[in-house]
Amino acid sequence: MSEARFKALVDDTYAEAFRSIYAEVLITARDRVWLDHAVNAATGNASSTIFCDCEAGLDRYVGPGGDESFATPDGRPGAIVQFHVPRFRKDRVEAIERSLLVRLSQNVLTCPTAACFNLLDTDPYLKLGRKIAFFGDHHQFRDVRHDRRVWVIPILGGEFTIDRRFGFTDGLMGGNVWFFGESVDSALDAAVRARDAAAHVPGVILPFPGGVAGSGSKAGSSYKFTIASTYAEFCPTLREKLGDQCKLPPGVNSVMEIILNGRDLPTIIEATRHAVAAALDTPGLIRISAGNYNGRLGKSFIYLHPESQPAPQPA
Repeated sequence: MSEARFKALVDDTYAEAFRSIYAEVLITARDRVWLDHAVNAATGNASSTIFCDCEAGLDRYVGPGGDESFATPDGRPGAIVQFHVPRFRKDRVEAIERSLLVRLSQNVLTCPTAACFNLLDTDPYLKLGRKIAFFGDHHQFRDVRHDRRVWVIPILGGEFTIDRRFGFTDGLMGGNVWFFGESVDSALDAAVRARDAAAHVPGVILPFPGGVAGSGSKAGSSYKFTIASTYAEFCPTLREKLGDQCKLPPGVNSVMEIILNGRDLPTIIEATRHAVAAALDTPGLIRISAGNYNGRLGKSFIYLHPESQPAPQPA
């Protein structure tokens, strides 16, 4: 197909997001190199709560070298990171605390020159700093630094500073956009364009590897021991095997997906708009769509056609 083809068709459908609770953390470090090490470690193995303890990712860089309208407490390069767990979990508060405790203590405290600050002033809150400070083995102490109440932990590299309290609040998980391509390259190129555009919207993370999922799933499985499985009806290599059950448009040989978590519905809607617009004219992209379960998973819908998006309801 010629690269001069018309823009991809956008299905008149919606992505179905579901409620989460999330924490928002600021990590700072001496420079971007060590900041990235801390961020990558803290958000590792956090693509999907199907099996991961949480979904986590980078929101944006702030301070020197990033969004300088956001001043970091210590004046160093910083990164805002989100951690989400589904709200439908009965142990959701314990789950978010456990995820933060493990990830901040094992991946941020251990990273040379890193420090960690809370960004959500909520009540209730987690006394996370105190728990992580026990690593100091009675040498830890409370202090006020950068006009913040912190714990200071002596470490071999010097000191690790962490806020005493960390908040958590309601967020959203599971916003998504699908890209149907003539080839793996065209589907992936479209997803990368969409990822980059969505990532520029503050308050959104894309938790999958590189911000793209190549293995979109459906809820349920023929195996009782797993809660999700490959979306067979959209797998190109199963087209002949499934026959009429195959849901792929003609000519599609690869489907890539981006997943968006964020602070609220308007933020994810904005990120979705940018993602779709950025991907539309990707060479070899045939169709853009989204995954939903007819409201069985979540009640927050993000429509791909702006005119189909219902007006927000009064609180």
